Amino acid sequence: MSSPTQTPWILRMAWRDLCFMHWPVDAEAVARTLPRGVTLDTYGGKAYLGAVPFCMADVAPRSLPGVPGLSAFPELNLRTYVTAGGESGVWFYSLDAAQALGVRLARQFFHLPYFNARMWVSRQDGVTRYASLRTHRGEPPARFAAAYRPIGQPIAAPPGSLEDWLTNRLNLYSADKDGRIYRGRIAHHAWPLRRAEAVIRENTLAGSLGITLEGQPHLLHAEELRVHAHWLERVK
Repeated sequence: MSSPTQTPWILRMAWRDLCFMHWPVDAEAVARTLPRGVTLDTYGGKAYLGAVPFCMADVAPRSLPGVPGLSAFPELNLRTYVTAGGESGVWFYSLDAAQALGVRLARQFFHLPYFNARMWVSRQDGVTRYASLRTHRGEPPARFAAAYRPIGQPIAAPPGSLEDWLTNRLNLYSADKDGRIYRGRIAHHAWPLRRAEAVIRENTLAGSLGITLEGQPHLLHAEELRVHAHWLERVK
C-alpha cells in the first residue's frame, strides 16, 4: 500500500462488495451545503453525489485482532468531492452503520456524521440486496433499498478519467462542532473496479440537502479493498 504521509496508520479495515452509485447534480446547490474552508470539486463542470453501500470487515486498531460482533457490519454513505488545504478528498454528508459502538467512536474521534441504522444485506447468485433505515435519534430520517451486481471484466481507471476522479481519493474531510476542518488520510492499493448494474427501489439519503437523486446513476463495483487509516490532522 502507498500512502501520502509517513505518519503511522492507526486503523485497518476491509471494504467488501462495494457499489459506487453516482449522480451528477447542480454544482451550486451542492456548494451551498459545504462548510467554510471546504471547496467543491467538479468534473467537467459537474458536481457528483455518491451513495455507496458496502460491508465493513476486519475493522480494528493496528496490531490488535478483530472482535466478533464489532469488527464487521454494513455501512452506507452519502458523499461528494471537495478540496481543502490544497488537497482533494471526500466530504461525507452521512454514514449510516449497523454498529452502535462504531458510530459513537467515529463521531467522537473522527468528527464524522455517522448515524445508527437498521440494515439488511444478502448476497445470492452474485446479486446483493441492500436496505437501510436510519434510526439515529434527533437526525433526519433516510431510507435506501437497492439490488446490485458487478458485470463484465475488471476495468482500468486511468488518470483523468471520471472513474479515477470518483474513486481515487486518499483524504476524507470532516468538521467538529466549532467548524474546524480535519483531514484523515487513508492508504490502499488500486481499486479492483468493474462495471455494475443496479435497481434502486428507494433512496432518500439526499433529502436533508434538498436534493433528489433521480435517474440511473453511474455505477462501479469493487469486490474487496483493504484500507489503512491515519489519525486526523487539522487543516490550517
